[in-house]
Formats: sequence, C-alpha cells, structure tokens
Amino acid sequence: MTEQYSPSVTAALVVIGEEILSGRTRDENIGYIAAYLTRIGIALREVRVVADVEAEIVAAVNALRPRFTYVFTTGGIGPTHDDVTTDAIAKAFKVEVVVDAEAVAAMRQRFSGNELTPARLRMARVPKGAQLIDNAISRAPGFMLENVIVLAGVPRIMQVMLDAVSPRLAKGCPMLARSIRLDVPEGDAAPGLAELQAAHPEVQIGSYPFFENKRLGTYVVLRAVEADKLEAAAAALWALIAKEGFHAVAGDD
Repeated sequence: MTEQYSPSVTAALVVIGEEILSGRTRDENIGYIAAYLTRIGIALREVRVVADVEAEIVAAVNALRPRFTYVFTTGGIGPTHDDVTTDAIAKAFKVEVVVDAEAVAAMRQRFSGNELTPARLRMARVPKGAQLIDNAISRAPGFMLENVIVLAGVPRIMQVMLDAVSPRLAKGCPMLARSIRLDVPEGDAAPGLAELQAAHPEVQIGSYPFFENKRLGTYVVLRAVEADKLEAAAAALWALIAKEGFHAVAGDD
C-alpha cells in the first residue's frame, strides 16, 4: 500500500492490563511507541492505562477515536479468560466477534492440530470487518478496525506488529530535533528560554533539569517539523547562551 503524508497526524494509546496498574509489570511499550510514531510523523498526544475490564476499554476507545487520527491499544489479546480487548473493541464498534479463517491459517504455521487448543483459538477471534496485523513471532495476529489499531502487550511482539501495520498508516512530517546541554540550573535558563519560545512559536522548546557531579544542569531540546525554523531557533539559543555566558555543548541528536 502506498504511504500517505498529511500535515498533522495524531494518535492516542490505550495500555490495557491490570498487571501494569498493579505494578507487577513495568510498561516498556509507551516509550517505544512514542519514539516510533515520532520518527514516522505521527504525534502521540495522549496515553491512558486501563484495567482488563471490558466497559473501561470500551469507554476509553470510544472517547479517543473521534479525537485522534489513530488509537493504538496494547495488551489483552492473549488466550486467557481475562484477555477481553477483542470483545471490548467489537462492543465499541457495535459489531460481532468472529473466528477469522485467515487468522486460524496464520496460527497453524506455528501450532499443529493438537496444539491449536480452544484457548489458543481465542487469539483468532477478531471484530467483524477488522483487518489483520501480521505477527511474525507467534503468528497470533493483531487487528485494525477503522482507526483503532490493536497490538499485543508483549514488547517484542508489539514491535513486529507495529512494523507490520506502519505502511498502512497516514503519516505527517517527521519531527526534527536539536539538543543542547547547559551547565546551569534550569531556573537560570528559564527566563531566556521563555523569550525564545515566544519568538519561535512553531518550535517546541523543552527544558529538562539534571544533577551530575554535584552540579545542576539543563538539557534544552528543540523540536520542529520545518528544518529552517528549527535551525533559526537553535541559532537564537546559541546567541542567548553567548549573551548570558553559559557553558554549553551540543547534544547527540
């Protein structure tokens, strides 16, 4: 499928899993998805974490899908009784759940007849009308229904699913970035950075304090979709640094 490009493409992410909320499992997917989407020009604007409760998943997905270009979900599409994401997405769209023949065929590449138990066949159930997302690792697919993209919760499997679905997605202009390390406390840099932001409204300017070798410092990260505006803001920042006499070095972008 030919990739499409548009000026502004946005996304939300729903992380599904009681194990995340309880602290038993540390989420590894939010940061990966955020960075991945940024690279391909999709701006992740909101993240919600919900339990494996059908009504809560339905509410989150239905609240987000009218507001964003895409809604991604992770988790809850496994073989056990508490994997309720598929049923929740079907309920959100008011469609039935079906056993997809293509999904069954994909899973037979991994499991023999005896191994393809009723529990495993649960992973071949998808909402009617959904498009499958290939899973090259365990073969149990994810799926995409309209603008909702349902991925596994296991990080490595989620990652191959994301690779598989990426060519189908509309993409905006990739975000460019420059970073500069200031060896001064954030409070010292803040007034100048506020003026810089006002002068360059189309560039996102973030400041991130750090403590190293018993000294405070600040990372300043500039982000923009247009290279000339990014470079203009970076030049203005270096001019501010020179004016204030700050010690600074360029970061690894």
